[in-house]
Amino acid sequence: MNTIEEMIEVAVPVRTAYNQWTQFKSFPRFMAVVKRVEQVGPSVTAWVIGLGPVHREFEAEIVEQEPDSHLAWRSLERHPSHRGEVSFRPTAAGGTAVTVRMQVEPRSVAGVPTNVPRVVGRVVRFELGHFKEFIEGLGQEGGGWRGTIHNGHVRPAEPQPPRSRVPCWPVG
Repeated sequence: MNTIEEMIEVAVPVRTAYNQWTQFKSFPRFMAVVKRVEQVGPSVTAWVIGLGPVHREFEAEIVEQEPDSHLAWRSLERHPSHRGEVSFRPTAAGGTAVTVRMQVEPRSVAGVPTNVPRVVGRVVRFELGHFKEFIEGLGQEGGGWRGTIHNGHVRPAEPQPPRSRVPCWPVG
C-alpha cells in the first residue's frame, strides 16, 4: 500500500470543521468526485464516487472516531482496498489544520501497476480545497455527530442539557 498525506488550513474552529466532516451525506455538495453517500449502519457508509467516465461503489467502516480529534476508516472492498484517517488540529490563528492520510492499493483489479496513489493524492488535495471553500463560506457546520467509535464499537454522544437563554447575574 502507498501512503498519501494532504493538509489544508481552514478558517473555522476545530469543532466546526469536525462537525461538518461528520455530515457525510453533504459531501456531494462540495466534493466533485463524491456522487452519493448513504449511512448503512452505525459505523458503515456506502459511497458512490466518480471521476470522468469511471464510477465506483464501495462501503467503508469507521473504525475510530473521537470528536474534534480524528476519524479513521477502512474500505470493506478487497480490490482496490484503502484505509485512512482525517485529523483536526487547532492552528495558532484559531482555525483548523485538516490532515487526510490514506493508504491505497497501487494495483488494479487485474494486478497491473497503476498511478493510483499519485491520482488519489491530487484528488484529495483538490477536494480538501473544496471543503475549505464550503465550510468557510458557511461559517458554521450544518450538523454534526459527537459520538465516539473505538475498535468498531459505537458510543452515541451524551445528551447535553439545554442552555439557558435567560442571563443569570450574581446576587450581591
